[in-house]
Amino acid sequence: MRHWLGAAALAALVVPFAAQAQQAGLQIAVVDAETGEPVANAAVRVENPAIGLIREARSDAQGLVRVEGLSTAGSYTIAALASDSYAPSLPATIDLRANFTGSVTLRLARVAGNTITVTGTRAITRLNTVNAEVSASLNSAELATLPIEGRDVLGALVRLPNVVPSTGFFPEAPAISINGSNGLDTNYLLDGLDNNENFLGGIKFPVPLGFTREVTVLANSYSVEYGRTANGVVNYTSPSGSNDLSGEVYALVRPGRPFDAASPFPRRDLSGNPVGESFERYQAGFALGGPIARDRTFFYANLEYTRDRNVQLVDAPALGVTENVTGNNRFALGSIRIDHRLTDDWTLTLRGNHGRVTIERPGGALGGGNVTFPSAGSDQDRNSTLVAASASYAGDIWAYDGALQFSRFRWNYGEPTGGAGPQVAIRDPSGLTVGVVGHPGFVFDSREESWQTTHRVQRALGSHRLTFGMDAIRSRFALLGGGNPSGNFTVDLTAPQLATLASSGAGLALTAQDVLALNPVVANYAVELRPASFGTAQQQLAFYIADEWQVSPQLTATLGLRWDYDSLTGKGGGSGDTNNFAPRAALNWRPDARSAVRFGAGLFYGKLSYAVISDALQRNTTSPAFLGQLAQLQALGVIPAATELADITFAGNLTVSPACPTVAACPSPDEVQASRDTATINEARILSPTGYDSPHSLQLSAGYQYQATDTLTLSVDAIYSRSHNLVRLRDLNAPARFTPNLANLTDANIAMLRALPDNAARFAAAEALGLVRSQTAADATRPVAQVPGGARQITVSETEGQAKYRALILQAVKARGADPYAFRLAYTLSRLKNDTDDINFRAENNDFSTEWGPSANDRRHVLSAIGFLYPADGLSLSAAGLFQSGQPVNLVPDARIFGTQDLNGDGASFGESFVGNSDRYPGEARNSGRLGWSATLDLGLRYTIPGLGGLELSADVFNVLNTNNESGFANAATTSNQVQFGGGAPFVQRNAGPPRQFQFGAAYRF
Repeated sequence: MRHWLGAAALAALVVPFAAQAQQAGLQIAVVDAETGEPVANAAVRVENPAIGLIREARSDAQGLVRVEGLSTAGSYTIAALASDSYAPSLPATIDLRANFTGSVTLRLARVAGNTITVTGTRAITRLNTVNAEVSASLNSAELATLPIEGRDVLGALVRLPNVVPSTGFFPEAPAISINGSNGLDTNYLLDGLDNNENFLGGIKFPVPLGFTREVTVLANSYSVEYGRTANGVVNYTSPSGSNDLSGEVYALVRPGRPFDAASPFPRRDLSGNPVGESFERYQAGFALGGPIARDRTFFYANLEYTRDRNVQLVDAPALGVTENVTGNNRFALGSIRIDHRLTDDWTLTLRGNHGRVTIERPGGALGGGNVTFPSAGSDQDRNSTLVAASASYAGDIWAYDGALQFSRFRWNYGEPTGGAGPQVAIRDPSGLTVGVVGHPGFVFDSREESWQTTHRVQRALGSHRLTFGMDAIRSRFALLGGGNPSGNFTVDLTAPQLATLASSGAGLALTAQDVLALNPVVANYAVELRPASFGTAQQQLAFYIADEWQVSPQLTATLGLRWDYDSLTGKGGGSGDTNNFAPRAALNWRPDARSAVRFGAGLFYGKLSYAVISDALQRNTTSPAFLGQLAQLQALGVIPAATELADITFAGNLTVSPACPTVAACPSPDEVQASRDTATINEARILSPTGYDSPHSLQLSAGYQYQATDTLTLSVDAIYSRSHNLVRLRDLNAPARFTPNLANLTDANIAMLRALPDNAARFAAAEALGLVRSQTAADATRPVAQVPGGARQITVSETEGQAKYRALILQAVKARGADPYAFRLAYTLSRLKNDTDDINFRAENNDFSTEWGPSANDRRHVLSAIGFLYPADGLSLSAAGLFQSGQPVNLVPDARIFGTQDLNGDGASFGESFVGNSDRYPGEARNSGRLGWSATLDLGLRYTIPGLGGLELSADVFNVLNTNNESGFANAATTSNQVQFGGGAPFVQRNAGPPRQFQFGAAYRF
């Protein structure tokens, strides 16, 4: 089966024209304005002057006209022509988005007699009368007017329903969550083609504002043409050139202090990393589009550059250093798109994107206390390339579109600033770390290359429109990761040795060699044994078929079936998850020209993050002792007896710590290679003995849209999603369950424990009360004992997690039209519960039955309100408010009571980082608390100066009321307020949403 799937994917790649990309469709309903009955044989003209396109067609017996293979460039004007019975309609204008069929209803007024001319009736353009998709979009005009920090389109999506700012599990995790799910579950598309970095699942090429014509979030009940996620989709549509030469040159600055308000808490830059009050941002860019050959060939190019500046402090007085260092982040994003109309029926498109993102970590930190020197600093590089070619054919009966895309992504998370070499952590005579020099101490350099091909064929057959499609992606991964192959030292210096370094004059230029030359005492020495790059391939294959059946002029039924396969499910001891058949159904009923009712139901399958497999390779070992432990687990029935251990093990990265009294006595990295089979491992991870299942969800939706006026649309949607096969971690060698003796958790005992002098005394007393268990006692209950060369914890990623999401969404969208204002209001009432939040989520006591609770990104109430005001020509004002109920709080043990946070002794305590791995305060359920509401109001001003062409000045104010928000903002889990001490401990605020900030810009458009 694996060979057949691989051959099918490779064969698809060689098709000359490689669905879904950069093309769109249009369905036009022609009805009688008085009766609402369909008007057959009405002549309809579709015109797009920007690209010189004109098409004419006649409505069928149901009053419908369908046009496929349309470019997303320009705007389309649709009108019904005059006839003996009807006056011409007023023209309707609509913009199309990639991989979607837009809807227009033309209402025709009858001609009274032979001499009276009746003015046409306005069309209805803001309803979805085709399918059951629950989605929302921001177009280029809205994006240009909204206050958006740093032109970050992804961050602007929190203005849409079902989207909230996300708590991620590493700084660079996506800043948004759809349906409350982990941000890494989202499928990112550019013109309908894959734009995911598939190692973890975030966005690959960060599409900038200047290359976004429109962006849509699909939350539920989308068509079979979308897949690879059990949750939501973000689809960007790129801009195209037209017959008119147009462009933009802009500059944008965020000056920081003293314009910005002060805050004791760090902010986040656009990469998700913390920044201080010194932070400044400078941006510049240009876009240019126009004809290469009028009415035939067009181009659009965009280049944007951003530089962030952030000052940090290296605070190492023991080494004579208390100095600032400056880090600069750089974003260079370039894009180009070329469209060519080969004939009236054939269109070709070529698109290229390249991004170079560098995040500098120069050492130091935002405040005092950090002793990392520049030599131990690092850069994070995120370099992305996308090249896509697509072709489409639009005939009267047949339609085809297809694409071929190559993409490359390199993620070097810790490129050493000072090059290769050892790291040295310096401790003073008291044991306090007073300096870190030499190397970041780790290696993570991931490379991914992918080929994708998609094809879609449509056939009109009476009242049916059949669609057949396939979508294949082959990705090849390689990771150079693990510890430092040159070794990491922790050394203890004497006072004279410290004085020697402090007086050397090296200052910030202090190196590892300067310290090691003193031959200090070694407290720890760790060496990575396998500094090698390794990885595997992932094939994702999908076929789908759909029948869009026009049951009546008012009723459309779409029945579809999709099949997905992910080759990663066959890793380990499994044979691959091949039964991922996903039926989907949608009903769309148009009771009158101004209303649409829709129902959707279906199964949706997702993919595995490559990190699930990579972690199981990287943290694995083939030592004889470890293989012996696995054999014992087989004998106990924990691992199936038929499992071939070679299928689930791998010689991965391994760091060993040979003992040596001084630096001179330490063996070289080459000399410690033989200790691989005898090293003590706290946690080893294996590939799943039973393979993996693809995540999937059952989604249901019901909605109603009503176009109350020509510019005002009201809607209500109810959605339900039940997800299965979500990834989480299980310890196959877990100790027996431990439950604290709650009867002894009295106020008097808590006071007694708090009064003890240190954590060792508290732990001993708490252990006597049955409130904690030592690691030694816990290890004694593990099924298999730890041995040299073996592991204490033997973990595996399992696909057994579940989640349930319910939401009610109310929206009112007012377009500008002839009015000087517009607005968008969206209220979401929702609830998400799950028993895993991340691929590395573990259960307390290894028991997931106790983990069912609110998601980290669960919100009960979210109100997004956007208003646009146009008081005079060239002047626009915008206000964007986001009001959210608080996020969940996980209550963890307080070491000041128990002497530890690892109450059950299993070694899986990760302190106060909200990663789902900490033990909880005795008696508390997961995420049992709530933070307070958050409220943020942003303002934007745009003014085009009269007499200076298209020169526009802009000013944005974020969080204009300077609200101290404890939740409801994008942040990393390690600095979240979502973990607090239990037992009635007072709330400790660790982070806050951004304070009041300013951004100023100038742009010249022509």
